[in-house]
Amino acid sequence: MNLSSLKPAEGSKQSDNFRRGRGHGSGNGKTAGKGHKGQKARSGAPRPGFEGGQMPLYRRIPKRGFTCINSKDIAYVNVSSLERFDNGTEVTVNSLIEEGIIKNSKDGVKILGNGELTKKLTVKANAFSAGAVAKIEAAGGKTEVI
Repeated sequence: MNLSSLKPAEGSKQSDNFRRGRGHGSGNGKTAGKGHKGQKARSGAPRPGFEGGQMPLYRRIPKRGFTCINSKDIAYVNVSSLERFDNGTEVTVNSLIEEGIIKNSKDGVKILGNGELTKKLTVKANAFSAGAVAKIEAAGGKTEVI
């Protein structure tokens, strides 16, 4: 054993959440890590983003657009993507996720009519376009709104 291989015992190192301003012996006494004088050394330092009375950046920059709080995040799937399922399969939201066609359903899944479908499938989704319903039923399948 030599000095370069020494390390503290397991669990003996403590977090940075220690008591400041408790004397020189603590290693963080006197100014308690705040330096000397100045606004940030005193209690009641200003909030984040305060620029000393100058108009703050978040108020200088123009605000554009708006976000609708009622909007829904819907996953869209084309009929052509359903071609990878076997004939006679029941296609649900979970089977679409397992197959990797969509990542997650979020607020729902809508089937769109882009592409061709040759297999007879029973498709269960939150919504269907008119073209998608026509193509699924033309192939002998069924649609079901969940």
